[in-house]
Amino acid sequence: MSLQALIFDVDGTLADTERDGHRPAFNAAFREAGLDWEWDVPMYGELLAVTGGKERIRYYLERFNPDFVLPDNADAWIAGLHQAKTRHYVRMLGEGLIPLRPGVRRLIGEARAAGLRLAIATTTTPENVTALLSATLGPDSIGWFEVIAAGDIVPKKKPDPAIYTWALERMGLAPEHCLAFEDSRNGVLSSTGAGLRTLVTINDYTRDDELTGAELVLEHLGEPGEPANILFGGEGARIVDMPFLRELAAR
Repeated sequence: MSLQALIFDVDGTLADTERDGHRPAFNAAFREAGLDWEWDVPMYGELLAVTGGKERIRYYLERFNPDFVLPDNADAWIAGLHQAKTRHYVRMLGEGLIPLRPGVRRLIGEARAAGLRLAIATTTTPENVTALLSATLGPDSIGWFEVIAAGDIVPKKKPDPAIYTWALERMGLAPEHCLAFEDSRNGVLSSTGAGLRTLVTINDYTRDDELTGAELVLEHLGEPGEPANILFGGEGARIVDMPFLRELAAR
């Protein structure tokens, strides 16, 4: 089947947003709310087992802070805390503190030049997605993506395949015509659960994840002069200074 579309995860895939973006933004929201919570790097790695920011706060309370008494309006209180976190995250993006990962800008440019359709499937909020795209690729880039499936648009988050299924339905495409880009086990379970071939670029939080089902696992997407080691699926080959998209389409 011919490749017609690329569908991207966001956090950890397009940019290293988790450790240096969302984590400090959560901490800023906690301080603003008068809470003494502090999510350090190792703890946040554990919290990433749960997808979704509001869900992550609940998991933290259950696992690490069970004595904390939630207010009567717990759902609204958690949602407000998460909204404050999003505001701090968007501010950090606007300050240029969260760059794209190697090869992302190049791949998106090659995909557009080749006439491929683009979409996003993520558990992060729509505001986070548009802020990242605007800050790193320019405001016009939001329009490059035919579908932005994000946040609470489906009731079940990754590893459930619902977010990818929703994106495919909106694009009117069968999964065999698309390639998903992910960074984690939950992401791979979600994308492959929807029938998508999946390429993974690992990061510090996901390098030890079980990634069975991925077509290809890389350190990153590579740049001219900065090839990416293929960790799985490439028989020891390396991505060199060549049209990366063409190589993917030929697999």
